[in-house]
Amino acid sequence: MKLCILENDSLDPAVEARYVGYGAMFERLLRNAGATGQFDIFNTVHGAYPASFDDYDAVLLTGSRADAFSQEPWVLTLRQKVEQLLQAKKKLIGVCFGHQLIALCLGARVGRAPQGWGAGRMNYQWKTPGLPYAQGRSDIALLASHQDQVFDLPEGATLLATSDFCPVAAFAVDDHVFCVQPHPEFVEEYSAFLLNKRRTLLGEEKYQSASQSLSAGHDGADMARMIVAFIEGRPTSAA
Repeated sequence: MKLCILENDSLDPAVEARYVGYGAMFERLLRNAGATGQFDIFNTVHGAYPASFDDYDAVLLTGSRADAFSQEPWVLTLRQKVEQLLQAKKKLIGVCFGHQLIALCLGARVGRAPQGWGAGRMNYQWKTPGLPYAQGRSDIALLASHQDQVFDLPEGATLLATSDFCPVAAFAVDDHVFCVQPHPEFVEEYSAFLLNKRRTLLGEEKYQSASQSLSAGHDGADMARMIVAFIEGRPTSAA
């Protein structure tokens, strides 16, 4: 496997020494799920991209504190790259910001969630139990941290996961797009750090509820196995 990770943010200096970056989080997650081969990480905020995407089996877009609909120059450059990759049918994986940006490039509406922040461990209905490594499941729990979300399922996409809070929580397009709103790469300690950082913004009730939810664990490892299966070419459109 040769994976290009487009890292769309940098970590808070308070936790950078421990977690390194979102690209490193994904590499750890996917290697623990059985992925082998080469992982190349490029920070798009700093304008870093590979000279060519041709040699990569897939491109993964990480989360970001930025809005997918932002007019910041680096976001507009990234959108242009993603549109080109979509046209070429390069395999794309999007998480959180990456999920939203790919959906936006596919013509879906993306914006601020009127219900506010999604935070902590959140539960979703899993709509495609036949996916490789889905293990026939009907639900999935993942760690979330987002104030934006995708409002419409992109044309031609298959809905993978949904909830009342986040109707388009994950989707796939044929066998070349796999996107998920919550964060399979997060660990509970990192989620707790983000919750503490945003405690005032979230409000005490949501902060306490989200913090307590972390003790229940999450299914990030299962999602990672599904992502690896997607990259390796096993069907992602199974129902």
